[in-house]
Amino acid sequence: MSDFQLTEQQLAEYRETGHLTVEDVFSSDEVAAALRDIDDWSREFLASLTDEQRVWYLERGTQTPALRKLDNPAFQRPVFRQMASHPRLLKCVEQLIGPGLRVWFSQVFMKPPGGGGPKPVHQDNFYFGPSDLDGVITAWLALDDATTENGCLYYADGTNNGPVLDHFAPEGEPFNLQIPAEVASQYEMTPAPVMSGGVSFHHGNTLHQSSDNRSDRPRRAVAFHYVNAKTDFANPALKYDLDVIVEVAP
Repeated sequence: MSDFQLTEQQLAEYRETGHLTVEDVFSSDEVAAALRDIDDWSREFLASLTDEQRVWYLERGTQTPALRKLDNPAFQRPVFRQMASHPRLLKCVEQLIGPGLRVWFSQVFMKPPGGGGPKPVHQDNFYFGPSDLDGVITAWLALDDATTENGCLYYADGTNNGPVLDHFAPEGEPFNLQIPAEVASQYEMTPAPVMSGGVSFHHGNTLHQSSDNRSDRPRRAVAFHYVNAKTDFANPALKYDLDVIVEVAP
């Protein structure tokens, strides 16, 4: 793919299935720099966690404290702001949702070996409540190889063209919004493994999930949630901090 120009076939695949995997968007050196920064940030964050934060940010299945996620890397860390603004990545995103890009929210997902838990089936557009359902896309960058063994994403093909479904939060987990199991079971979920440096793009309506990490290797990834110039989080299910929005492509 010359200069990371998506082909008509790739664009058609995204429109039909609601997701698209593009390999080798970032180099091994760029990924290594991000992983070093995650190590530094994780040590700082673990040392400062409050009891309330521990409930949300720590994995429950590990013997020693291990982070589940880190929030807003595109705002908090220069390395990730640079990644979110990378011309190769932005070229793909602009082709998929249009210009005037902003990162409204971003996350680092840790999913450590021997305890990295699953993420149930959900839709990003339920979380974000965008003013235009087609104006949101998630760019999910694999920092480690993401496989079926260590917890790659799974998608329900074509659900980008369906409605935003009702979600619920389990007791004691107000932020873990998800599709009820009896509804989620009606959809076939297809694995989307992606190698380190590759990006899995998905539409805000596309149902997706990840399984637990059954391997002895980490599965670290960063998700940038982009909106185009015409779109805002108009009716979000959770509270998002407007001060951490990052404009990446005017």
